[in-house]
Amino acid sequence: MARPASSESAGTAPATAPARGIAPRALLLLAVLTIVWGSNWALFPLAVREISVWTFRSVATIGSGLLLLGFAWLRGQSLVVPREHWPALVAATLLYLVVWNICSTYAAILIPSGQASLLGSTMPLWLALITWLLFGERPSRRVALAIMLGTTGILLLMTQKLSSYADAPLGLVLGLLAGLGWAAGTLVLTRRPIAIPATVLTGWQTLLTSIPLTVGAFTFSEGGWFMPDWHTIALITYIVVVPVSIGNVCWFAIVGLLPANIAGLSPILVPVVAMITGAIALGEPFGPLQWAAMACNASALGLVLLRRPARWCP
Repeated sequence: MARPASSESAGTAPATAPARGIAPRALLLLAVLTIVWGSNWALFPLAVREISVWTFRSVATIGSGLLLLGFAWLRGQSLVVPREHWPALVAATLLYLVVWNICSTYAAILIPSGQASLLGSTMPLWLALITWLLFGERPSRRVALAIMLGTTGILLLMTQKLSSYADAPLGLVLGLLAGLGWAAGTLVLTRRPIAIPATVLTGWQTLLTSIPLTVGAFTFSEGGWFMPDWHTIALITYIVVVPVSIGNVCWFAIVGLLPANIAGLSPILVPVVAMITGAIALGEPFGPLQWAAMACNASALGLVLLRRPARWCP
């Protein structure tokens, strides 16, 4: 299926597509995504002080889905998803958003939020491994080097908090599973691009995600119904509008603008922002290891974005 002509459309370029340069729009979206998602990790534990993880994610996905589809409707965009795209849309939703929403939130509760963001950011490694094993698509030397640099940055940041994983091994497993689900969902959109606007795609995916999360909220939540305090309501409102809605629209737009292997590496600076946010807001350490990790991650991203190679992949 051909890629959508509009830059508003979602979908992914083939991994072996020739380079045509990085669109300034993609760089702007990447900057917004990095700030929005990176600063969001420290908010998860605060958002679930009064309500369960399932209730929090259910409310967030319902609110985000309705907000995005309403915004798309006001812009005159069609909300109809062609029938042939529904299998890919549902599969990507289950693999990415459902797995991610539950696993990442529980991980951020069980281990420090910055460490949870690091584990979730292993997505590029899972994506490269899956495409290599299942489809025989070996990354180019340039992309492989970027992955190695990103991995080094993540490992550097993990070294100071290894005790967190020993105390809460389930947090480690859930963090890695979040990254794996993200990679698998991205791979579905890589292989089955959906030619609809990114806002509409994100709206339907978050609404679909809300179905199992709402069932989980009724099944696993304890206690009766109550009204949280205004701090929790304000925090959840922010998460619904900014990280969930705006962040996911930016992500799906990036997936449509960049080749799959480059898009997979694009959120590599998110854990760096998470660490900086933790240092400012929570007083977490920020020293030579963090600076070295920032250099590794920035070099990895620059390696794939700032130079125009002849081909993205061999």
